[in-house]
Amino acid sequence: MLKRATLTSIWVALVLCTLSCTDKKEDEWVSLFNGKDLTGWTPKITGYPAGENYGNTFRVEDGLLTVGYEKYARFENRFGHLFYEKPLSNYILRVEYRFIGEQATGGAAWATRNSGVMFHSQSPETMGEQQDFPISLEAQFLGGLGEGPRPTGSLCTPGTHVDIDGKLEINHCITSTAKTYDGDQWVTMDIVARADGRIAHVIEGDTVMQYTNPVMGGGNVSNLQEGVMQEGKPLNSGYFALQSESHPIQFRKVLLKQLD
Repeated sequence: MLKRATLTSIWVALVLCTLSCTDKKEDEWVSLFNGKDLTGWTPKITGYPAGENYGNTFRVEDGLLTVGYEKYARFENRFGHLFYEKPLSNYILRVEYRFIGEQATGGAAWATRNSGVMFHSQSPETMGEQQDFPISLEAQFLGGLGEGPRPTGSLCTPGTHVDIDGKLEINHCITSTAKTYDGDQWVTMDIVARADGRIAHVIEGDTVMQYTNPVMGGGNVSNLQEGVMQEGKPLNSGYFALQSESHPIQFRKVLLKQLD
């Protein structure tokens, strides 16, 4: 039997090879954002039904998909998610993001320069009107605060669990090995999600987080509709959504590459 370190090295090599080979075929990437409007996307904001874009939270500015809060008097835990219209499995998702401006009034301290992409998620239509986060995996975006390390690319697990190094991980957030990105610089994240349950987060070409066997379970989701949570159900496909957690953020690329 191969040692765990050897297996990990092989998985990292496969991830890097996948990304390297894919980059040689840029035409095989499909852009999910048209640069003009939100066609193909559905907002779901806490306290509002799916499809209602409270305060014009999600919009397109100068060709960039933008999340902003100018029309909010206070944030008041109105967590939002902008869902792509189709469920996905066995793919690489690439997003280029940057934090901008100041956090919305009333946003939690932990949400400063904090956002993410939710994937293997339930659909927006199955979320309760008062539900705060979808059952999903979150590849977290963090921006530096000039106060020491704050690595991006970590994993958070609203209503889910995963295995790390072959063991069930029940902590809600697991810190990645990425470096800290200060200021408003653009950062590229790849999520490599295999249908067999292997997942990796890659920041600027470096694999910073790996895990396997995602399933439904645990907490950190409020106001679920009855019957949606199915403890232990494997998650190897689902919707994905860009997050709104009170700090403005922009995206200039949202690309998808289907894997064989």
